[in-house]
Amino acid sequence: MIHFIGAGPGDADLITVRGARLLREADVIIYAGSLVNPALLENKKEDCAVYDSASMTLEDVIDVMKATEASGGTTVRLHTGDPSLYGAIREQMDLLRAADIPFDVTPGVSSFCGAAAAIPAEYTLPGISQTVILTRMAGRTPVPQGQGIAELARHGAAMVIFLSAGMLPKLQEELLKGAYTIETPAALVYKATWPQEKVV
Repeated sequence: MIHFIGAGPGDADLITVRGARLLREADVIIYAGSLVNPALLENKKEDCAVYDSASMTLEDVIDVMKATEASGGTTVRLHTGDPSLYGAIREQMDLLRAADIPFDVTPGVSSFCGAAAAIPAEYTLPGISQTVILTRMAGRTPVPQGQGIAELARHGAAMVIFLSAGMLPKLQEELLKGAYTIETPAALVYKATWPQEKVV
């Protein structure tokens, strides 16, 4: 069995109880390198094999899963935050389905929750916003037509923008094309819940 697990936003205490249990039971752990706190690996089984996927191709990852499955073992694929948000799990799940290998997904605490706690702030304030938009700037990965920052900013909703800190001038320009003004409160949160956390 393959278990996709959300590692949470960074702090090792923020993984779910189920995720922590599956990590302790795993025969193989494949984790997302610098994106996942290595402290999460401290309670693994002594004979558990650990792979850092930063140096692996998709095919390498699937080959390890297939080999573990063939030997009757259990694999944990540990993703940052929650796997459903920018987790890149779809392509892995498609290949596992094609190989008839069973898998499940354990959700995790997303970094957008960790960021709100770090500020601290509430995204849904009565009379201000009852909607939260989770998105990202177009970069190496394009966004579909109609889902650009400027189009989404027209809603005036609370917005959480992932993977975009390296494009701040362009991001500000796009946000100001919508309902936001230069006085709109904004925060940049780096490594929410990690010891290196920074909030601007």
